[in-house]
Amino acid sequence: MKIAVPVTSSRQIDGHFGHCEFYNVFAISENKEIVDVQKMESPQGCGCKSNIASVLAEAGVTVMLAGGIGNGAINVLNNSGIEVVRGCSGNAEEVVKLYVAGLVSDSGSSCQHTHGEGEDHQCSH
Repeated sequence: MKIAVPVTSSRQIDGHFGHCEFYNVFAISENKEIVDVQKMESPQGCGCKSNIASVLAEAGVTVMLAGGIGNGAINVLNNSGIEVVRGCSGNAEEVVKLYVAGLVSDSGSSCQHTHGEGEDHQCSH
């Protein structure tokens, strides 16, 4: 399994999918452990209008753990076979570990262009 996370240079989940600095793509083993992390540059512009969904899908990504993300980007990712989990914040690697352990679920809220400061990690778990 591969999980993509929009991140900042400090390895925190970016509060807005379409404006992130880059993506970390975590490869997860059958033992549910992180075995590799690849950095992928973020295309300029809105996530729903860029080619990032197809690029991530071609890289084998099946899950996106995101902070704020709009419905357009969700639709594009879903159409590329990528499940989106909204409402995540905090250290990307720690949130991926929580997700793999079954402790993260979708917040149910799409981005409305208002983002507050997140706590250490938050994904409705």
